[in-house]
Amino acid sequence: MKLNYIEQGQGPAVILMHGMFGSLSNLGNLARELIEHYRVISVDLRNHGDSPHEDAMSIPLMADDIVELMDDLGLSQAHLVGHSLGGKLGMHVALHRPDRVSSLLVADIAPVNYPQKNNDVVEALSLLDSRRIESRRDADQAIAELIGDRVTRGFILKNLQRDNEGGFSLKLNVKSIVANYSGSLVDAPAGEPFSGPTLFIKGEASAYIQEKHRPLIAELFPVSEVQVIAGAGHWLHAEKPEQFNRLVIDFLSAHH
Repeated sequence: MKLNYIEQGQGPAVILMHGMFGSLSNLGNLARELIEHYRVISVDLRNHGDSPHEDAMSIPLMADDIVELMDDLGLSQAHLVGHSLGGKLGMHVALHRPDRVSSLLVADIAPVNYPQKNNDVVEALSLLDSRRIESRRDADQAIAELIGDRVTRGFILKNLQRDNEGGFSLKLNVKSIVANYSGSLVDAPAGEPFSGPTLFIKGEASAYIQEKHRPLIAELFPVSEVQVIAGAGHWLHAEKPEQFNRLVIDFLSAHH
């Protein structure tokens, strides 16, 4: 699949991959920090943002999309930076195509199979996808009972775009995401261990990377370390951008 992307800057290539329900703008703050020294490629994953919609959706397929993008851009290698779902894709590429990965940075996700989470978000997206949306305020009010947290609602509503009838619609392929969300998208990345430099960044308040996951991380990524951002949850790149960006920059500089 030909993914939508934005390319900025010059230097070693860095591919930024957002998480579930997101878009390439999610890691925009990091991209702006990197473009002075790197060729930064920010991507919309399949069924997200302005990338094509397709019924098929799995970790291997989406990882193949990233390799296809690298081929199209003439990149023999790139540094891969992924948050949540994007981190799973980065792990899959590294475990299956290590020759294409200069280094790997994974933000708040581990190589494990997670129980289905974010059911409220899936329900909210399904609700918005099924109704006519006249305004952003209308959409916000429609999902307020399902999602009480304003920050989470704001994240979801970033997926709204103007339609041809003057209202709003979702950029996400909600039907495909819902159909695959409890199956292939929660699968654990697996493959041959990746011996390249790898950094896992954990939000202190997040349960996505736990102590019990560390032996598996060390087994699959033997040249890895885990850094923790104090006071951050799963959305660590948005909650603590200065700390997150500094960890990414220092890691990339060390493996430039």
